[in-house]
Amino acid sequence: MEFGGASAVFERVFIMGNGGTGKTWLAQRVGERLGQPIIHLDDIHWEPGGYGVARCRSLRDTMVKAAAETDRWVMEGVYGELANMALGRVTALIWIDLPEELCIANIRERGIQGGGTETQFAGLLKWVAEYRIRANNWNSFDAHARLFSAFPGPKWLLSDRDAVTRLAGSLPLSRDR
Repeated sequence: MEFGGASAVFERVFIMGNGGTGKTWLAQRVGERLGQPIIHLDDIHWEPGGYGVARCRSLRDTMVKAAAETDRWVMEGVYGELANMALGRVTALIWIDLPEELCIANIRERGIQGGGTETQFAGLLKWVAEYRIRANNWNSFDAHARLFSAFPGPKWLLSDRDAVTRLAGSLPLSRDR
């Protein structure tokens, strides 16, 4: 699996998927290879230093739209609603769809982050496990499937860890590196 095509395909790459799929890992590799800044939607959605405290919605939305308006980036996150705000500027879409068991194992391996508690960590694991059954939620399998299906540009659906690794290795190196 390769990106292929003109460099314009890579100007604004969006990576989405369930928690624990490796979105951040892939975004770092894509950003390094393409010489582009990385935008983590977790950093926009949550208040700095306030684990589990959501940012004011209007400020969050303004921040996402402003980030999407820049010329080049790699943006990643689980937030389908925020992805939808940026989708009109996306030039390549990547959906990582791994089995929930792998996602949970990845989250357990990285452990509690950002000052979270055991209770919050257990809640995160439960939330990740429910990816395919969440209803009426922008952060669900169904929402990601709709976004992916509707996206008219170049897109990749990665359904195993090897596909993620192969894609990361197949990107062209930026001349700016």
